[in-house]
Amino acid sequence: MLADIGYASLVTALIASVFAAFASWYGARTGNHRWVESARNAIAITFPLILVACLTMIVSLVRNDFSLEYVASVTSLDMPTYLKVTALWGGQKGSLLFWNLLLSLFTAAAMQRKWREDRELMPYALLVASFTQIFFLIITIFFENPFTRLPVVPLDGRGLNPLLRHPGMIIHPPMLYLGFVGFTIPYVFAMAALMSGHLDDAWIRTTRRWTLVAWLFLSLGLILGGRWAYDVLGWGGYWGWDPVENASLMPWLAGTAFLHSVMIQEKRGMFKLWNMVLIVITFLLVISGTFIVRSGVISSVHSFAQSAIGPLFFGFLVIMLVFSVYWIIRRHDALSAENRLNSFLSRESAFLANNFLIIAILAAVFIGTYFPIMSEMFGDKVVVGPPYYEKVTGPLFALLVLLMGIAPLTMWFRTNGMKMLRAMAWPAVGALIPIVIMIVVGLGSPGTWLGLWIATFAGILTVREYLKGTWARMRSKHENPFRALYSLVARNRRRYGGYLIHLGVVAMAFGIIGIEFFQQETQLLMQTGQTVDLGRYTLLFNGVDRFAGRDDLIITEATMDVYIGDRLVKTINPRTELYTRTGQPMTIPDLRSTPLEDFYVLLVAWEPQLADQATVRIYLNPLVNWVWAGGIIFIFGTLIAAWPDRADEKAIAASRARQRVAVATD
Repeated sequence: MLADIGYASLVTALIASVFAAFASWYGARTGNHRWVESARNAIAITFPLILVACLTMIVSLVRNDFSLEYVASVTSLDMPTYLKVTALWGGQKGSLLFWNLLLSLFTAAAMQRKWREDRELMPYALLVASFTQIFFLIITIFFENPFTRLPVVPLDGRGLNPLLRHPGMIIHPPMLYLGFVGFTIPYVFAMAALMSGHLDDAWIRTTRRWTLVAWLFLSLGLILGGRWAYDVLGWGGYWGWDPVENASLMPWLAGTAFLHSVMIQEKRGMFKLWNMVLIVITFLLVISGTFIVRSGVISSVHSFAQSAIGPLFFGFLVIMLVFSVYWIIRRHDALSAENRLNSFLSRESAFLANNFLIIAILAAVFIGTYFPIMSEMFGDKVVVGPPYYEKVTGPLFALLVLLMGIAPLTMWFRTNGMKMLRAMAWPAVGALIPIVIMIVVGLGSPGTWLGLWIATFAGILTVREYLKGTWARMRSKHENPFRALYSLVARNRRRYGGYLIHLGVVAMAFGIIGIEFFQQETQLLMQTGQTVDLGRYTLLFNGVDRFAGRDDLIITEATMDVYIGDRLVKTINPRTELYTRTGQPMTIPDLRSTPLEDFYVLLVAWEPQLADQATVRIYLNPLVNWVWAGGIIFIFGTLIAAWPDRADEKAIAASRARQRVAVATD
């Protein structure tokens, strides 16, 4: 009964979406806003209908309704309730249902907010949004129906994929989906601006916060995914340049370039065409990333099984590409810049260089990700590994961090070169101090020293912006330092939130340099009572136990003592887990963690007949926790930048007022 209600709700949502698409098209063509308002109401109804379908699926999961194929494939009787709920996005069919829910939520919210101010854009935005929703509903209803029943009801289910039982994976997929789906909103308004011919910056101001929210969630998803890989995959790192990891990184890169570039359009009326191209690229990368994950065309530990929906996603991708390119070409002349670059030494030029570097990184990642497909078309399949990405993108990321530090010193229109050099002088010298110390103690290499100098230099320049602004307020407003800093950030959240994001990137850069250049590792067969040294640590192997866990789990757990000199600092228990129902093993590390390093240990192999010995892999990961700390700073800065600003609201209102006056005059 519940399954029938869920399926009927999805079908009704599809009918409402089709009506919304038709009504918005007819309303735009005839100029009859009553049809457009009907389309908006239909889109609003879509969300509660899909919500009903999701709730019925959650109830079915919690109640162990194994008559449903999806429930039987992702749950089992012994699974805890919270995992049964999160199993909604634990498989192909459920995750598509969840995707539809988020898409309908974002679309309904965006189309309800400030309806009258965006009256000219709304019919076309509704049309594009409805078409996107129709596609995902068709996929879900006719090809990946989560309410499909089994002919024979099993006594128990297979259980959730063990990789998805980690706490990080409870929130990692929703964060990624929110980021992916969120970028639909700026895309549909960009298309609405092209279709309606209203190509000022109104659509950018309308969608700015939606873009920041989408970018925030996608950033959270990437960071949580890195932490999940570090905790669960058991290879000692957090990023392996896996195709599905890259599928999330690429739209994030394009969205980052877009967020930086739109500032120039708002400030100088430049880069209109470029901004349209960037948001189209971002949306298409979201769809292509979904295509990679769900088609099985590229193998990955993160991807779903092979599916017949791959060609449908590819077809949708081609349709949206042709549709977007058509409208960009048609409005090409109207997208010409109102101003030109006055100087290569200006903030506009710095933002443009920033965009070029990000797009170069994006291109390198795109080529590496899709190279297996392209090579297979012309011969043998060739897989590109991490060394390619590190060699190609490493220098580009270093230049990006350097530019990130220098850009705040530039001015709009034109910058005084000598003044900028003087401002950079003492930070450049200060950044040399840790490098000199490393050279004296014989630590590192020229590449390491250069990377650390760039990160330190960028960090000093960014902190300098806070100190300079705070000091100015202290002198002019006679405020104490804390009040001055708070007022500084509160009055320009977008700018100083952005600087905090930059500081997060600098912290992450230190962490990446630490683990990439200074990581130590060893693997050996250890006997009970044996010790091994790595760095300043000594590891004592005490033995291994095997026992049954909950559900269908068999746990093999080692006990080891970690010493620094003669001092015991921690007892750790790395383990392996075998899920007997599926035969899938997992390697779970344990570690001794400090702000400066992680001593990270894996139990690689153990056999019961050789109870007194086991194969152990050990990593010493310097500064890896700076990656996670930088991620927290990064997210906090994004929240500040996205927080509503009265000045921005006034600017948006003024822009819309000018637009209404211009329309009335015409």
